[in-house]
Amino acid sequence: MSKKSSAGPPHGPAALRKRIRHRFEHTPVGRGWRRGYELELMHRALGFAALGTLTLAPLLIVVAATDPENGRGFAEWLSEAIGVSPASQRAVELLFAQPQRALQSTTAFGLAALAFFGLAFSSAVQTGYEKVWDLPAAHWGTMWRHVLWLALLTGYLFLSAKVTLEPEPVAASWVRLLITVSSSLLFFWWSQHLLLAGRVDWGAVLPGAVTTVLGLTGLRVFSQLVFSPLIATNAVTYGPIGTVLVIQSWLVGVGFVVFGGALVGRVLHEERPRLVRAMRRR
Repeated sequence: MSKKSSAGPPHGPAALRKRIRHRFEHTPVGRGWRRGYELELMHRALGFAALGTLTLAPLLIVVAATDPENGRGFAEWLSEAIGVSPASQRAVELLFAQPQRALQSTTAFGLAALAFFGLAFSSAVQTGYEKVWDLPAAHWGTMWRHVLWLALLTGYLFLSAKVTLEPEPVAASWVRLLITVSSSLLFFWWSQHLLLAGRVDWGAVLPGAVTTVLGLTGLRVFSQLVFSPLIATNAVTYGPIGTVLVIQSWLVGVGFVVFGGALVGRVLHEERPRLVRAMRRR
């Protein structure tokens, strides 16, 4: 009489890893990790940095040069945004011309190239947001949104540069912080709704704006600890190209935060009903 073998659940390290992976993939962190992999988050951050170099740097130089009151220009704004030390700030200033010289040497062709790359940059940001929300590409008729977003970006950068560069007493630092945080939150909140062509409502994209602002704050702290000393050492070791590489790495971090913040915001939006139900049961 043959003895039947009962087939039970698999055992061993491989089965344990499989069960752990299965449970992890069904957690909010696991879903965010999987979507980040599908989004190719790092590749999009690299593309953001490449187009940002062609768009943000020239745009900020022109914006800073048109403000004659502070007259210190893009180099100091960038140093403040990264949070570099005075020694590293000198290395950044050597890369860029003085504001008046930058404005005088700006040509019509340069402005046209800036507009072209600016529209390409806004299109890349829109595509990233669409991938975050699993939406198809918007119709070509929504291209006006790129122009509007670019104008909004210019205004946001001008406000940030003025608030950052304008000297003020220590007592007013909380006011400056409030203006910076509020403008950043409104900018990233409205940017998602605009570039997604209204296909995602305001409430759904708000968590992404909050996490993006928090991520940029954390990036600034990280920059003070890592990028600031790197600029000083790379400027001595490699010259101006070393400073450029550090700034490029910082832009990669900004791109990672912009798309990653929107992705985390979507996960939080999807988890909100479950959290509300759990709080009501308590």
